[in-house]
Amino acid sequence: MASKGKGGNTVATVWSIAEPIADSLGLKLWDVRFEKEGANWYLRVFIDKDGGVSIDDCVDMSHALDKPLDDADPIDQSYCLEVSSPGIERDLKRDSHFEQCIGMKIKVKLIRPLDGQREFSGTLESYDAGNVQIKFEDGSGLMINKKEASYIKLDDFGGEI
Repeated sequence: MASKGKGGNTVATVWSIAEPIADSLGLKLWDVRFEKEGANWYLRVFIDKDGGVSIDDCVDMSHALDKPLDDADPIDQSYCLEVSSPGIERDLKRDSHFEQCIGMKIKVKLIRPLDGQREFSGTLESYDAGNVQIKFEDGSGLMINKKEASYIKLDDFGGEI
């Protein structure tokens, strides 16, 4: 397969192929990742829908993606395609993730400690241009930029997205 560029361009190309397919299947595209683990490359497509994703949704999406990915040929090395749900403790990475999850409980792990602490849990109160406002149970809050976090994910996911 001919390369259309490194990681980010691959993800953008696959996203543009996968999103209309997901929409046509009644699914939402949550994320696309192209990652190397050991000697192997993985193209991971995460889908979501109201009420949750079934194994049949994953199979349908995988089958629907096969030919368009082969036709577009966006990846020059061999890889394994994985289609799955983003899971209960889904990573929040894109602006749309944060916007959809305002009011939900999140957990954050900072790259560098803040006042000796790296991990925080609270409610996602607001999100603006990469800035994440977290409200804690005691009523206090914290504003961080998502670039300062090694991860931000839903905590104790129990609602519809």
